[in-house]
Amino acid sequence: MEGNELNDLPSYRRLVGRLIYLTITRPDLAYVVHMLSQFMEKPRQPHLDAAHKVLKYIKQAPGQGIFLPSTGSLQLQAFCDAGWVRCRDTRRSITGYCVLLGHAPISWKTKKQTTISRSSAEAEYHSMATTCCEIIWLKNILKDLRVNHP
Repeated sequence: MEGNELNDLPSYRRLVGRLIYLTITRPDLAYVVHMLSQFMEKPRQPHLDAAHKVLKYIKQAPGQGIFLPSTGSLQLQAFCDAGWVRCRDTRRSITGYCVLLGHAPISWKTKKQTTISRSSAEAEYHSMATTCCEIIWLKNILKDLRVNHP
């Protein structure tokens, strides 16, 4: 192995792909799976070791998924935050949000911001703008489904 690169790329990619799918109901895995997915092109042994640690965590905490109740209000709530200059590699800020319909999470995301913010306030503003776009999109979906939402 030259430079500690993995010889079995397809198995690493398959494992990370399955972990990405699992983040649909396990948002607690989203950040670490996001980090692992950045190394799909040339993963190294430490990346595979980290993926195995994620599998060990999943095995030890099987009940950490999202509970989607069948009853409750249809009121949208959104929460967002930003980590200014949070990514150590690119020095970009990280946006995170979660949208609830009643008490059920229906949309969430963590992503590097596309621009480099000059302040934490600017990073927070970008986070709020991204969250507002998501809320508008969800309100339009509810309208298309004829769900009355004030």
